[in-house]
Amino acid sequence: MKRPLAYLTAAWSGQPEIDMELAAGYCRLAYEAGFSPICPLIYLPLFLDDSVPEEHKAGIDMARDMLRRSHTLIVCGETVDEDVKNDIAVAGRLGIAATTLEGVLAVKGHGRNT
Repeated sequence: MKRPLAYLTAAWSGQPEIDMELAAGYCRLAYEAGFSPICPLIYLPLFLDDSVPEEHKAGIDMARDMLRRSHTLIVCGETVDEDVKNDIAVAGRLGIAATTLEGVLAVKGHGRNT
């Protein structure tokens, strides 16, 4: 079965070690829910230097291209910042469904019992 591409976004803390661990966990949950997760935070920093303006812009452009190719935008975490709002707006303009990770997990039967 082919898994739909899901672009994962979150309000990252700016602390690479914490963000990378969170992103990997979010990707794992999305994978277990049946998606092929795409999370630029996991791999773009491996070869782009965000402090170089040209590379920062290239990273934004590449991330937007990945979002355009995705079937779903999954918002992870409990906080929504400007970057997440921008991702939601871009997805809306492109007709890409946006949901939360909690919503995906609840529908797939992996939701938390509260």
